[in-house]
Amino acid sequence: MHLGNRVMTIRPTILVIRTERELRWIGHLVIPGIFDGEHGFVIEPAGENRVRLIQRETFKGLLVPFSGSLLGNTKRSFSKMNLALKERVEQAN
Repeated sequence: MHLGNRVMTIRPTILVIRTERELRWIGHLVIPGIFDGEHGFVIEPAGENRVRLIQRETFKGLLVPFSGSLLGNTKRSFSKMNLALKERVEQAN
């Protein structure tokens, strides 16, 4: 994960794998309970030859109230990823 000019390595634990439907994991900053992020993707049918991708991130832990800039950067990164995925899918059609 890139945080400005720094790179942080996270080794998440897989929580859910449902083939072609859901992938969810949790990552911890150093020690569980300090700063935990649960991330997931859900794919839902949305009509003929269409799906909806839902991406979620939930943060918990002692440092969350003090992590405004990190959370903002994370949200911007996910938004960029979502836009890139949308463009790629639309180009494939």
